[in-house]
Amino acid sequence: MQYFESALCALKDWIKIKSVKSAPQTNMPLGAGVYEMAKTCYEHALSLGLNAIYYDGYAVEVTLGDGSDEDGVSVLCHLDVVPEGDLSLWNSNPFTLTEENGYLVGRGVVDDKGPAVLCLYALKELKDQGFKPSKKIKLIFGMDEESGWDCIEHYKKVATLSTVGFSPDGDFPVIYAEKGIIHIEYTFKKHPLIEKLVGGDRINVVCDKVNLTFYGNDYLFTGVSAHGSTPEKGDNAIKKALEFLVQNNAFDIKDYNALFLNKELSSVSDESGVLTFSPNVITANENGIFIKTDVRYPVTYLRENIEKLLGKVGNFKVLSHQPALYANKNGKLVKTLLKVYENCFNEKGTPITTGGGTYARALKNGVAFGPSLYGEHCCHVPNEKISIERLKKCYKAYKQAIYELAK
Repeated sequence: MQYFESALCALKDWIKIKSVKSAPQTNMPLGAGVYEMAKTCYEHALSLGLNAIYYDGYAVEVTLGDGSDEDGVSVLCHLDVVPEGDLSLWNSNPFTLTEENGYLVGRGVVDDKGPAVLCLYALKELKDQGFKPSKKIKLIFGMDEESGWDCIEHYKKVATLSTVGFSPDGDFPVIYAEKGIIHIEYTFKKHPLIEKLVGGDRINVVCDKVNLTFYGNDYLFTGVSAHGSTPEKGDNAIKKALEFLVQNNAFDIKDYNALFLNKELSSVSDESGVLTFSPNVITANENGIFIKTDVRYPVTYLRENIEKLLGKVGNFKVLSHQPALYANKNGKLVKTLLKVYENCFNEKGTPITTGGGTYARALKNGVAFGPSLYGEHCCHVPNEKISIERLKKCYKAYKQAIYELAK
């Protein structure tokens, strides 16, 4: 396991970098932390003797083999991370890779630096073993997956994505469908006695803290963060703050019910699950209360019809939209990766769906493939962790998946 151990050493260095998107600087379109991560990844790939291209702070591409870009195989990872959130909830420094009882802990160890570094070293080992792929393999490290996908938009302007591939940024056995994602911002009337109202770090993370100044008094409402695709696994502090304001006649109860007790929205479902609606970032000024909301809608529904339902909640503007991913679960790509999973994890598997959104939807024929097991809740939370034994299986699976798709 020489390559696996080397990958963990690299991961230790990568976790140290706080690659959270921030204000752009000269030659750093996504901020200083993300820039440092991009340059580190690029230089690391070169040090391994791999072909690498640095794309202007937005992405790094590592390739093996020749042939058409479009007809090749793309593996899409990301190296930006969400903020650490409330440090008091962490048992260790989020940006120091820590081992606890057979688990590695740190921001990004699951989402997505751990899988990304495993794929890099899997490609390195395949090259060293003399593997000659029949298709060009493109390992793409994006730098803005968590905050808008500017990296993918830039990459598509300067390079070409393969038609087929996977993203190691979801669940095993293999995800064939991902809900559509709409990020929106609602505007509501602000009571004149609300002097301050602020909470939430990212639109795709359940809010765990809201600060409110009302009638001259300061209040703090706390909750539990969770991934925006699974808001039911968190405890939304915005809900608590607005409930308090309703009780004090400072927020309309109809608006509160539309945001948090909306049966019409929660009844929308299909094979990919139910629609999720998570108000995750709140601010206020003299013009109103603004609530940024993460919406994940089932794959068979039209965006236009979903937006009509969202309009019943209140006035909103669309911040971003990602169409749903809906791959053929009986197709060659899904069947190949499912077989790899079964070989490497020694158990039968069934293709699954998710509310999460991965780079796989940037491909014409893409799916998500690990590293989590279906039902786990380990991303965008304090003490983000994954077992070393799982990582070993992931390494084996990613290496075999790349081989099978490109042989």
